[in-house]
Amino acid sequence: MPRAKQRTPELRDRLLQAAVTMLADNGVAGLTTRRLAREAETSPPAVYELFGDKSGLVREVFFEGFRMLHRRFGELQNTDDPMDDLLAVVEVFRGFVRQNPVLADVMFSRPFADFDPGREERSAGASVREFVVGRVARCVERGLLAAEPTDAAHALVALVQGLASQERAGWLGTSAESVDRRWELAVSALLSGLRPPPPLAVLARPARR
Repeated sequence: MPRAKQRTPELRDRLLQAAVTMLADNGVAGLTTRRLAREAETSPPAVYELFGDKSGLVREVFFEGFRMLHRRFGELQNTDDPMDDLLAVVEVFRGFVRQNPVLADVMFSRPFADFDPGREERSAGASVREFVVGRVARCVERGLLAAEPTDAAHALVALVQGLASQERAGWLGTSAESVDRRWELAVSALLSGLRPPPPLAVLARPARR
């Protein structure tokens, strides 16, 4: 009898979740095909059948990371305060990187030598970027920010990603208070620089005698 197909959606999802967990627990070096197959209760050939090779597996983990982050963003609700809503995005992004540091490295850096993100991979974050752009655009529409929304969103995402990496590496301080203070300083400085300039004061004319 021919061997039953091992390529099932259920097994694929189980392998992806196991890979994400292995990255969190063991780091980049701990993600091996053999170990992943054991954790997911399958065989190495099944992993290769589903993902092709380790690079293909990492590629799918890369996409899964952006799906996870987008789901986190999707839990946020719009309120009557667009600026608070934008700051909520910053907190969710920060929390995601803190909880998934190695996965964030796969998404935003290149820790695997055999995985070089191409155009399709780089576009994987489009839904995440568009969400942030939408939150920035609401601030622009209310006159709270004066910037091109896409440009401002790119700058904000880059800032948050960098701060989160520095926090994880221990470079933002040794206490939660100092780390939070520096986060607030950096984010406030960026958003303050994007605020519309105050209206020019009308120069008072000297009274005629």
